[in-house]
Amino acid sequence: MRRLRRTPGIRRMLGETHLSPADLVQPLFVRHGGGPSDEIASMPGQHHHGIDGLVEKAGAVHAAGVPAVILFGLPARKDEAASEAWDPEGIVQLAVRAIKAALPDLIVITDVCLCQYTSHGHCGVLRDGVVDNDVTLELLADTAVSHAAAGADMVAPSDMMDGRVGAIRTSLDNEGLTDTAILAYSAKFASAFYGPFRDAAHSTPSAGDRKGYQMDPGNGNEAVREALLDIDEGADVVMVKPALPYLDVLRRLRTETLVPLAAYQVSGEYAMLEAAAARGLVDRQAAALETLTAIRRAGADLVISYYAAEAAGWLQ
Repeated sequence: MRRLRRTPGIRRMLGETHLSPADLVQPLFVRHGGGPSDEIASMPGQHHHGIDGLVEKAGAVHAAGVPAVILFGLPARKDEAASEAWDPEGIVQLAVRAIKAALPDLIVITDVCLCQYTSHGHCGVLRDGVVDNDVTLELLADTAVSHAAAGADMVAPSDMMDGRVGAIRTSLDNEGLTDTAILAYSAKFASAFYGPFRDAAHSTPSAGDRKGYQMDPGNGNEAVREALLDIDEGADVVMVKPALPYLDVLRRLRTETLVPLAAYQVSGEYAMLEAAAARGLVDRQAAALETLTAIRRAGADLVISYYAAEAAGWLQ
């Protein structure tokens, strides 16, 4: 076997899994206001950007060869109806217009959820302390339509409400936004690896948890069912989140579906690697590229990662 490992050229030629900048998506956080971008304490190297800083960062991502960004907004106001989520002048809607005006060829994906926008931090409207599924669907659909009308290429519902993909597809089509694709967070687990993101997005629930709508980490069959349901409802791409703890789920979905498959290397995965690298326990670049390659090897066509732009530079 070592004959085919002998030189770098042979190893590259016969490599089974290839990672390129085109496989990556960069998450970006946008807030109201100007001024310099603020580093996120729990996610070293990641920032809250104003609109101008966001456009500048998106330009650097695009120049690195990464084809897409996914946007997460920090609203100016929160309320029980998550009203800034679907406001045409909300932070994500403003950000989409600004990026598309400056970088029309950059693919813009928007996270569609209500958790950042609700006063209680849950992903939908609460009724008697429980998220009301069908009322929430209406607001998610309104949010997706407002993002698409602003110019988003894809909308990515991450809320885990039942029937959200169908509701969003119907609303987009009814508004003439038939070209807007849906990237569904289909297998989103109730994970311990979301902590840094919730700090970054200011979206920690004020009471309770999200186990009533996000998936039990032990359930693989359910993940397949969720993805198949989303595909039936019109999802163009399905996603597994987090990535590394669920490589087996990625592999199952790769064999049981034909649609493009995404995986999200989430904030906790990123923060662990950063912490280990800061202590000199791992080689930061080598470890990041190895994890991204593993996610691709398991079957992901797209990898959403906080390393995306930086990894693109390493790969080139």
